[in-house]
Amino acid sequence: MTEGALHGHRVLDMTQVLAGPYCTMTLADMGADVIKVEGPDRTSRRFGFPMTGKDGAAFLALNRNKRSFTVDLKDDDGRRALLDLVATADVFVENYRPGVTSRLGIDHAALAAVNPRLVYASISGFGQTGPYAQRPGYDIIAQGMSGIMSVTGEPGGPPAKAGLPVADLAAGLIGANAILAALLSRGRTGEGQHIDTSLFDAAMSMSVWESAQVWTTGEVPGPLGSAHRGSAPYQALRAADGHLVVAANKPHFWRNLCTLLGRSDLEADPRFSTNVDRLRNVDQLVPELEAALAGRTVADWVDTLLAGNVPAGPILDYRQSLSDPHTLARGMVQELDHPVEGRVRTLGIPAKLSGTPGSLRRPAPLQGEHTVELLSELGYDRARIDRLLAQGSVRTTEEEL
Repeated sequence: MTEGALHGHRVLDMTQVLAGPYCTMTLADMGADVIKVEGPDRTSRRFGFPMTGKDGAAFLALNRNKRSFTVDLKDDDGRRALLDLVATADVFVENYRPGVTSRLGIDHAALAAVNPRLVYASISGFGQTGPYAQRPGYDIIAQGMSGIMSVTGEPGGPPAKAGLPVADLAAGLIGANAILAALLSRGRTGEGQHIDTSLFDAAMSMSVWESAQVWTTGEVPGPLGSAHRGSAPYQALRAADGHLVVAANKPHFWRNLCTLLGRSDLEADPRFSTNVDRLRNVDQLVPELEAALAGRTVADWVDTLLAGNVPAGPILDYRQSLSDPHTLARGMVQELDHPVEGRVRTLGIPAKLSGTPGSLRRPAPLQGEHTVELLSELGYDRARIDRLLAQGSVRTTEEEL
């Protein structure tokens, strides 16, 4: 198997739930040796739908390609073992509330003293600074306070969050991107640094259209349903048996759409002549389009529109999208062998690198599955390992205890 782009880089993952594990999983998929540093508690492992074993489905989905090292940081020998591991690492990622790592003795200053080349990433709800730094951070709160919920849903409807945890996922991706940038910088300077990002910052950073509207027009954006803030028609439209999405956001797409719908009169209608006109009169445009679409099925219209050079597609639920032939052809559904759950499905790797592709090498680890292995790599002899296990400084899987 070809080595991944991040082969040879060790990442210590001291994160829970979603943003942090998603960040480190993207690094693991690209070949990094990601070590999930866990305490004895199992709470974060129960995240997601229950499965046969003790770990939830979401934990399995977010922690593939990682090894597990279970340690009691309240124990002096356990903390010493973690610091020995830090000395071998390139990256450390944590998502505690600001101040917690200082109390645990694993903040950036403490770990940089052990390893000055360490890239230390903090992913929190609101960041390490600012008046809200100590507030609890959850995806829905970041969506609400950033403005995302104010523009999600149908006009006139109640506030709605995005269907996916976009603040969490974006914070993970932004964290991973920053880590890669810091590693490149370290290649020039030889020094690590501290990365500070948050769910709130990530949510704000995605508000590119909405911030531009406020600053340019002074208007406060509102929800548009599936419509677009700057193009029309660019939204879901009803056909005979459901909805399809149409993206006629350029003049020739609009012209082609009118022709294929048998409604060339719409192109000449002054209400819809230009994109600005169509945006202004979108409430009048949509009924006209849906009346023309009503006589045929979604599948029929998608085929017709694509053949006539109009961007269009069906709206799939997740059962459909996960079994779609293009999903499968792109390798976006994969399988792994898990020691408790057996054969489990997982999402594929979205970035395809031609020379150093990512890979799925192992399922999410059992708690403490690799503790002994990692201590041995650090040079601990068996007697010392057994002593640490006996006194509870470190833990291994229940099967091994």
